[in-house]
Amino acid sequence: MAGLAADAAAFKQQLKRQDYTSWRSQPPPLAKAAPSAPSKAPAASDAPPPPGPSKKKKQQAKPDQPYSQPKDTGSGHNINTQLIYALQYLKEHYGPNRLQDIAISTNTALDTDTVLLDKFRAHEKVKWDQKTGLYEYKHDFAVRNREQLLTEIKRYTLTKSAGISIRTLKDAWKEAPTHIEELEKEGKVYVLRTAKDGQMKTVFWNEMSEEDEPEDAFDIEKEFRDMWADLKAPDEVDMLRQLVAAEMKPVSSEAMPAATAKSKKGQKKPRQRQRQAKITNTHLKGEIDLSRDYVPGQ
Repeated sequence: MAGLAADAAAFKQQLKRQDYTSWRSQPPPLAKAAPSAPSKAPAASDAPPPPGPSKKKKQQAKPDQPYSQPKDTGSGHNINTQLIYALQYLKEHYGPNRLQDIAISTNTALDTDTVLLDKFRAHEKVKWDQKTGLYEYKHDFAVRNREQLLTEIKRYTLTKSAGISIRTLKDAWKEAPTHIEELEKEGKVYVLRTAKDGQMKTVFWNEMSEEDEPEDAFDIEKEFRDMWADLKAPDEVDMLRQLVAAEMKPVSSEAMPAATAKSKKGQKKPRQRQRQAKITNTHLKGEIDLSRDYVPGQ
């Protein structure tokens, strides 16, 4: 017991010698609280306003898209809508396609709805192989390479005497426009372009190309070639004047302006109001009464 009392006394002496002046070993003293003033009753002006509608309207957050913009909710529930989605998928994916792949990719009930399946098979643009059960889109032209492309252009130009739309060929084969430009540079086809931006519009087969030259073709003599080369066409200004003089409408949009400005069709000119002037025959005053009707012999 004497040993424990001696240890306790030594521990207390050590605590007294400890330095607590450092802020790390001794926390800062607490601030003294200010004497509390006697509470006063709140004034009438300090009372909170009664609950009611706020004058300031809260600004509603603007949506990212306008409410009038319809959202893509999928393939829909209407049979005709689902049929359009299935046809579009079949058109974009060349070659045979399985029915299950079309139904899953378009999220349609093509593999479960018999009515939708019958309408899909009966469509004029759908080719159904009953042996394999595969479906393929019927394009207007069967084009898969450059040789087939040139053959279709040649056949259509000879049989229809017209050109093929570039859009139609692009639907049949996505790479068709690129090869058409190459064929144009080689002189095998003619391409009509839009005047605004120069986009390809229609393609024709060039009947005078060297590879497809007809058997009954003959060489033109040099004399006629020289005569053709010596002919000079008038310049644009003289040509427009001659056309206007012959009362012909120029094909170019930059036609010569008319000498006199013509009024627009359907626009009526304002009618000029004639001012009525009072006419008085001063030289007959006193001899004939002009207010009375004229009677011969009087």
